[in-house]
Amino acid sequence: MSLKPNMSQSWVVWEQGRIPDLVVELLSGSTARYDKTGKKELYARQVRVPEYYWYDPFNPTDFAGFKLVGDGYQPLHPDTQGRILSPALQLCLGCWEGVYLEVETTWLRWFTPEGEMLPNKDEIAERKADVAERKADVAERKADVAERKADVAQRKADIAEQEAALAVERAVRLAEQLRRLGIDPDSV
Repeated sequence: MSLKPNMSQSWVVWEQGRIPDLVVELLSGSTARYDKTGKKELYARQVRVPEYYWYDPFNPTDFAGFKLVGDGYQPLHPDTQGRILSPALQLCLGCWEGVYLEVETTWLRWFTPEGEMLPNKDEIAERKADVAERKADVAERKADVAERKADVAQRKADIAEQEAALAVERAVRLAEQLRRLGIDPDSV
């Protein structure tokens, strides 16, 4: 995974102009204890972030969410799927097992309250590509149908032309027969 060179790796309140709606802390072995205590308290008492979540990517069962109440955080309880509803976003944060960035593991993902997983940027791009491919297939089928219709119309025109030529030949033969009988075909 690569970040843009000028992309910030943290939220800077005076640059962003406000505090974040929530913080999701990815735990590591060296910082997990502090993230669950000191940092959580810092976000509650000093920064006043409305929601705080932690997740250990190497131990997906170590996942919790909290809502700011007064000067401290109260736990947000997971639903039957283990997902936690964010009051700020009205979306659920939960675990998903699958492949992303060529890595198969348990990932933290956003879900609608109804349980539909929100697509990430790669999945959105893939869906857009699928839609574009389907549109191209439909356009190709329409072009094939139009080509077949044009072929049918051309065949009909060819047949009509042949029928007209046959009618002219027949008229010429009939005119010749009338002349042999001494009848002027133009007077009939």
